Amino acid sequence: MTPEEIQRSNVELRSRSPLEIVRWALEKSQGRALVSTNFRPYEAAILHVAVQAQPDIPVLWVDHGYNRAATYLHAENLKARLKLNLKAYLPLLTPAHRDAVFGPVPDLADETGLKEFSRQMKLEPFQRGMRELAPVVWITALRKVQNPNRAGLDIVSHDENFGALKVSPFFHWNDTELEAYLAKNDLPNEWDYFDPAKADEKRECGLHASWGGKAR
Repeated sequence: MTPEEIQRSNVELRSRSPLEIVRWALEKSQGRALVSTNFRPYEAAILHVAVQAQPDIPVLWVDHGYNRAATYLHAENLKARLKLNLKAYLPLLTPAHRDAVFGPVPDLADETGLKEFSRQMKLEPFQRGMRELAPVVWITALRKVQNPNRAGLDIVSHDENFGALKVSPFFHWNDTELEAYLAKNDLPNEWDYFDPAKADEKRECGLHASWGGKAR
């Protein structure tokens, strides 16, 4: 899609429901769409609308190995409940191997270290997954309220890192609206989630940032 077509689509889709947006995205996908997840809070919503529109849609999940127990249990719950076609990609190093060689997960004071951690444990397996699954459309749970970098995006955007049309059906939704959606559809949430590659909610891990495309 051209920038002008994307702009028009964002205006048209602004008043549509997330399910309608996903169906629109699937029409654009030439049969090659996927939805990504990390099973963080509220992500049951994007998985729910995705499987309503296409029950067998590939669900790309990078399991970096540092998730807390509650997140793994939440993932198993949703996998069974929604019959997810889960495509899990793991880093080339196990967490134990990585920590033994490189030391503890870097903290916020070490931006260089955090970017290298993200490259090893999240970006490399995600890039591998995107190469193998080769989507034309990438459906995400990105939302405007999540951090300043994402506020500049919209429902539809072209992702330079992966060359796919990125579609975020809940982009303009707030937490209260998502809580109501989960309650209405009897979906679980996961509040113990922690992403060591981000270390802070306002920081990007690289998947949706320009620097992530250069990390190899």
